[in-house]
Amino acid sequence: MEININLNKVKTNPMKCIALVISLVTSCLLPVQSFAQETNPQESNTSQQTESEVKLSPVITIENIDEIYREMATNTRFENLTPTANFFESPYQISIFSPQNGEDGARLWSQTSSIFAYGFGVIGLIALLPEDISNWDKEQGVFNKWTENVKAGPVWDRDTGMLNLVGHPYFGGVYYQVARKSGYRQWDSFIYATIMSTFYWEYGIEAFAEVPSIQDLVITPVLGWAYGEWAFNTEMDIREDGGDVWGSSILGSTALFFLDPVDSMSVGINNLFSKEIIRAGTGFVSFNEIPYGDTGQTDSQVNFNISLQLGDGGHYSPSKAKRSSRVDDPIDTGIIGVSYGVGHTQLDDLWEVEGDSTSEYSLGLYFTRQFSSRVTYSKGKFTDALNPEEINYENYSLDSQFYFNSTKDIRPYLTAGFGETLWKRDIETKKFQVNAGLGAHYKINSNFALQLDWRFYHSTNANTSDHNTSLRLVYLLGNGER
Repeated sequence: MEININLNKVKTNPMKCIALVISLVTSCLLPVQSFAQETNPQESNTSQQTESEVKLSPVITIENIDEIYREMATNTRFENLTPTANFFESPYQISIFSPQNGEDGARLWSQTSSIFAYGFGVIGLIALLPEDISNWDKEQGVFNKWTENVKAGPVWDRDTGMLNLVGHPYFGGVYYQVARKSGYRQWDSFIYATIMSTFYWEYGIEAFAEVPSIQDLVITPVLGWAYGEWAFNTEMDIREDGGDVWGSSILGSTALFFLDPVDSMSVGINNLFSKEIIRAGTGFVSFNEIPYGDTGQTDSQVNFNISLQLGDGGHYSPSKAKRSSRVDDPIDTGIIGVSYGVGHTQLDDLWEVEGDSTSEYSLGLYFTRQFSSRVTYSKGKFTDALNPEEINYENYSLDSQFYFNSTKDIRPYLTAGFGETLWKRDIETKKFQVNAGLGAHYKINSNFALQLDWRFYHSTNANTSDHNTSLRLVYLLGNGER
């Protein structure tokens, strides 16, 4: 048996509306349960229980709604909010510090506080581990080690690709969802993930153990944005299907936990103490003031769509709701660009190394058709002029590009930035460099483009001048360039 409850055009307090619906649904459970037992006498005979042995969940009413914690739908989706009038005129405005469109700032702060609490727990746990596991020199002092690491960084780390390209984007996505599920749009959620990954993790907790990493400062929030948005929508899909994955509630619960562990742990803590200690949950419900009539009246509309499958027809299904179809977020993952290509580097004679071909990588944000910023990385194996032995060459820099002829598919651009050159994978050999150059961008379609550029590198402390020519294929995520 399936019960569908649709509540529309209710002019009252939204929380009371939710309480009434939950109370109604809970009240329906008892007669249905009795009906199921009466229609199955064999089960009734084998499970005789007295009234005192039956443990029933308390019915949630308006009076006790604050005393019993249940994960409930909240209005925490940007798609259900009404942006300010100038919102689309300034798409890169930031609301993370001052919610302007109805975002749930209280939920954001509550979950941020919980993350800090978890972090202190991690620090305490690591401090208890043996030094050969934690890499903490306890004689030097934990905070002295932190100060030393912060002063030494950031550096180009030597972590594995699995950690840099899987582990860090995953946790960047975890940060991202804290803001996204609090009603903030993608750009604000990215800014929040950047702040958390930089100051809470790289220059916070992780700095107690190691020097902050250049790759992590970029990869964690940028690829975390891409993963976090995917995880956010995947969670919404699972919840729309009643919380099941492949028909299994266990797989569904497991998937929901790993998609957003912070929110899941927050719900668990709230259930443990039977009250809302941390604001948790995600939003399906929209509360809107809808104008009607000719005199400016408004009507508060609340929309619920709750489905329950009871009895032999199936197990309890969490609330199912249709998401808003609005997809007009002015900034989305389409501005994230990754590239791979080949290049050739001509080195200064002072290096006493012959230049050769290189592999070229980049990760950046293509903010508009006129401007982008990226981290570029070149690597190759070069030959020593005095010795045939191959030497590992690396060069990375933070670059920005300004494009001309922006309305066309072929766009020339200027590029400039700064970074470091390294030899033999040894950080001690790093030499600071600045670079500038020019190139051409060819748009193949919304997601793919080719870039050909030439860059001049000058090392201020080694007094060397190098040249690099590269051709890269650029892929823009999501819907790509608008």
